[in-house]
Amino acid sequence: MMQNVHLAPKADEDDLYSGYNDYNPTFDTEDLENDTAFQQAVRTSHGRRPPITAKIPGTSASRPLATGFGSKTVLSSSMGRPMTGAIQDGIARPLTAVHAAGYTKAALRGSVFDPLGQARGPAPPLEMKNEDTPEEKIRQLEKKVNELVEESCIANSCGDLKLALEKAKDAGRKERVLVRQREQIASPENINLDLTYSVLFNLASQYSANEMYAEALNTYQVIVKNKMFSNGGRLKVNMANIYLKQRNYSKAIKFYRMALDQIPSVHKEMRIKIMQNIGVAFVKTGQYTDGIISFEHIMSTSPNLKAGFNLILCYFATGDREQMKKAFQKLITVPLEIDYDDKYISPNDDPHTNLLIEAIKNDQLRQMERERKGMAEKYIMTAAKLIAPAIETSFAIGYDWCVEVVKASHYVELANDLEINKAITYLRQKDFYQAVETLKMFEKKDSRVKSAAATNLSFLYYLENELTQAANYADLAVNSDRYNPSALTNKGNTVFANGDYEKAAEFYKEALRNDSSCTEALYNIGLTYKKLNRIDEALDCFLKLQAILRNSAQVLYQIASLYEIMEDPSQAIEWLMQLISVVPTDSHALSKLGELYDNEGDKSQAFQYYYESYRYFPSNIEVIEWLGAYYIDTQFCEKAIQYFERAALIQPTQVKWQLMVASCYRRSGNYQKALDTYKEIHRKFPENVECLRFLVRLCTDMGLKEVQEYVTKLKRVEKLKEIREQRVKSGRDGSARSRREGSGSGDASYVDPLGPQTERPKTAARKRMDEDEFADEELGEDLLPE
Repeated sequence: MMQNVHLAPKADEDDLYSGYNDYNPTFDTEDLENDTAFQQAVRTSHGRRPPITAKIPGTSASRPLATGFGSKTVLSSSMGRPMTGAIQDGIARPLTAVHAAGYTKAALRGSVFDPLGQARGPAPPLEMKNEDTPEEKIRQLEKKVNELVEESCIANSCGDLKLALEKAKDAGRKERVLVRQREQIASPENINLDLTYSVLFNLASQYSANEMYAEALNTYQVIVKNKMFSNGGRLKVNMANIYLKQRNYSKAIKFYRMALDQIPSVHKEMRIKIMQNIGVAFVKTGQYTDGIISFEHIMSTSPNLKAGFNLILCYFATGDREQMKKAFQKLITVPLEIDYDDKYISPNDDPHTNLLIEAIKNDQLRQMERERKGMAEKYIMTAAKLIAPAIETSFAIGYDWCVEVVKASHYVELANDLEINKAITYLRQKDFYQAVETLKMFEKKDSRVKSAAATNLSFLYYLENELTQAANYADLAVNSDRYNPSALTNKGNTVFANGDYEKAAEFYKEALRNDSSCTEALYNIGLTYKKLNRIDEALDCFLKLQAILRNSAQVLYQIASLYEIMEDPSQAIEWLMQLISVVPTDSHALSKLGELYDNEGDKSQAFQYYYESYRYFPSNIEVIEWLGAYYIDTQFCEKAIQYFERAALIQPTQVKWQLMVASCYRRSGNYQKALDTYKEIHRKFPENVECLRFLVRLCTDMGLKEVQEYVTKLKRVEKLKEIREQRVKSGRDGSARSRREGSGSGDASYVDPLGPQTERPKTAARKRMDEDEFADEELGEDLLPE
């Protein structure tokens, strides 16, 4: 092959590119406009004649190879086709690469090498669109509608439902304008149905989110009835959901079934969800048999936890024991489709594997698996607690059956929890012995269950005030699981009950270190600091707890109590006001507010809160006494009578309340009622000296004949009183003798249980003291007025 190749002479090595611009003049297209023959051929049929090819050989003929050195050696291609730059009989074929590479004839005339055409300058500016055309206006309006729909959806996701509805309405208005404009300039077939569907669907969704159910249903009806929307029938599910919210269950079931008929069988998951909603609607209407049919279909086709739990509820409502058992067995066999904890345990010490496991140990997938497993355990535990008392003759046998079934499943760890729930059920039935015996069975089991059982036992014994047993089981719980915050809290409680507050605080602190959200330990450590008089630390604990439990009445009361101890009544009042906003009927908090206002000197506010406290709990003696004293201080003795009568009913053996009632009658001027009251008191308490003294005084003032009888009784009672005192104080003979000497005449003086009566303004210069001095003497006729 190489025998026909001739190397170029060495003399021409300096001009490697010579001859590249040589071509046959026949193919020069520069002066075609001035070529008469060419122009004539273009205008007439002369150019349509077949070309003369005598001088140009066909592609099958070999051509001499033309090089820049003038050699004309023939070099055929492998297919017999001549090479592109060959010259045949003096006619040179143009090189196809000359023009593309920029080597044109113009280059010989002094033109610059510019293959990219940069010398032509920048491109002319783009032609501006004419925005006045109807098509452009429609495009802009369509873009605006899409933007409004997006803004509505974003506002809904941000929780601004009102703004979302406004945007959806605006999109609806602009979309109607868009449809009218399209109809004016184009045929109805060009209307964008997808845009109309999205606008209407978004508007209906926003109506539903704003609980405007009638408007939402009307909008959905517009979509469903329009046959041009191919998938509009599926929105009957949304309409059924609205009817379900409105508790119109019959219509909800109807629309669910209509939607179910229009959804193809390939959408299996959606059909299952609709069937589940139908079953729930049947349960809401009490049609448990129809609900059972729906849930049984789901459990046989695509079982899930919710359907299994609802099926158990339906059988429980119908009272079918055997079917309850079968449904429970179906529930615990529902596949969770999650990986178990073995996946997150490193099989070796490979650092890369450990890093991978550490990375996926708490990722979103792992959290989802935990949530799903927790939900399954919740359903199973709730179902077991529900059916255990119903499936057998006693709840204990039912629990045992549930435990055995659970042990045979992959929820083995739930069996121990069911046993503990069994003990708690015994507690609810007041069967403490069986509860304790059930919990004691866990003492020989694994540490987690043993700790939980010992914690419950410790708490039970603590409630029964058996502190020794409570301490023993608290120690067992702590030793079984040192990181159990409940066990540490119980241990702290037993130490607290024994008075060792410092040690109790240490246990509470350890519980908080193990679980910072253990509110019981935080509350108890606050009480401990309060006992130790470390008020600032106690206040810090309760303020932290208040940040966690915003509406806890106990925490609010403790904070108010600490501020009262710190002598800051304004802060105490403020926290008590928050307390009564949480529990407005707490009589103790209301009476505490009244006490604080009373100490501040604000009697009117104190009266208001004391009265509210009395209204909610009319048996608080302290509140009753304060209200009675308030009316006496304000000179409304007749209003104080009802409070003292209430106190006398609460404490019938306390004579002072009945004496206060009689004194109120006397002060209000109703002497006859006062006398009758004193007589009744004397009948119930015949040895009461104060009552006899009041009777003597009243009978004397009213001029009654019984005065001498009461004077005699008074002397006898005082004599007996002295004898009793003499026996008690036998060592004080001198003082007793002087007392006997002074008791020769009956002492009719008395002390008003209501306190000294408020003096009225004096209207004369005479003193009542003179009258009192001669009260028992008879006045002569010369001293009587004429």
